Amino acid sequence: MADTTQYRSRDELRELQSDRLRDTVEYAFENVPFYRRALDDAGISPADVGSIDDIRSLPFTTKADFRETYPDGLFAVDDDELRRIHASSGTTGKPKIVSYTEGDLELWSEVMARSMAAAGLDASDTVQNAYGYGLFTGGLGFHGGAEELGATVIPTGSGNTQRQVELARDLESDALACTPSYALYFAETAAEMGVDPRELPLSTVLYGAEPCTEPMREAIEDRLGVRGYENYGLSELIGPGVAVECEAQAGMHVWEDHFYPEVIDPRTGEVLPEGEEGELVLTSLTKEALPVLRYRTGDLTTLTRAQCDCGRSMARMDGVTGRADDLLIVRGVNCYPSQIEAVVLEFDAVAPYYRIDLDRETNLDTLELTVELAEGFDGDVDRLRDEVLGRLQNALSVTPDDLELVEYGTIERTEVGKVKRVHDHR
Repeated sequence: MADTTQYRSRDELRELQSDRLRDTVEYAFENVPFYRRALDDAGISPADVGSIDDIRSLPFTTKADFRETYPDGLFAVDDDELRRIHASSGTTGKPKIVSYTEGDLELWSEVMARSMAAAGLDASDTVQNAYGYGLFTGGLGFHGGAEELGATVIPTGSGNTQRQVELARDLESDALACTPSYALYFAETAAEMGVDPRELPLSTVLYGAEPCTEPMREAIEDRLGVRGYENYGLSELIGPGVAVECEAQAGMHVWEDHFYPEVIDPRTGEVLPEGEEGELVLTSLTKEALPVLRYRTGDLTTLTRAQCDCGRSMARMDGVTGRADDLLIVRGVNCYPSQIEAVVLEFDAVAPYYRIDLDRETNLDTLELTVELAEGFDGDVDRLRDEVLGRLQNALSVTPDDLELVEYGTIERTEVGKVKRVHDHR
């Protein structure tokens, strides 16, 4: 049966969201002691939630709440109802442990299949899944969605890139699922092998797990001869499958029949008007093992509920411009790494590889930016450096103290996990 929910009128969708929010709040109150205490402290009972508008009265859930209830203090079901455990990377402390019932796994496959279909894939396609398998939700999330769609999956996982290129060529992979930085590395490796990446059978790249600016997307599409579609998700809600770009490439549709989105002022917590940038907050509406109320993702974006050209009525979020906790403060001036990236990649003479180093000298912050030259660049490096610095000065409120342009291939690549672009030595 065709999935028509994503095309419902806003009024019909609102009614569904209201029903599901009431059920979720009551379910969380009855089954998760953390939420019972949080709602009691806020002076709210499940009976006070009548419609989706009442979501603003609910307390937020934060990363600190996951840490303080580690490992399973937010679970709503007993162990015998669990079917799988995943976890975040835990790079800044203990990982966030998340859980799934059989129903949650079915939901996950459903929203991932919906996401892939929105990006133009169907049962006739072969999906090469280069996300990592294991506790990270990316690999199994895309795998389950592709199988639910009826597509063929090649579960390559991350790394072993020469083999990945060979498989994409020999098995005629239609789609590559991976991080944006890995898509570029994949193209680079193919070229080093003597394989023209644009001649590979790939037509689609499903990327996510890292912020990706428009110039980065353009680089992926140009180097691989594909169309790139951004995917958004996080383990605390389900993993990938929360939102995806459709073929119109005009923002990511949030599957808000399952994940209700808000954008708030990260300082005050107040909900912002549509179109204003702020911190994305998500509420699960159908999760069983781990219901989550008003989770502060830390991701900065905007929302619009204007109907998309594709006909889907569900809200669209813009690409994540940064994280509230990734804000760089240099000499008292605020800046996000993605802002620097967007400016640098305006220049065809540089490659999409850069590194930001922050340090402190005599109590003053310093920002050093290292950027690779495009492959085969034979122009005037000094002139190009002046042009890039001038553009950065005009576009940003903070300018690098030093800009170094280095030969192509100098900056370290990664085959596994997310690329690290900012190195803070302060």
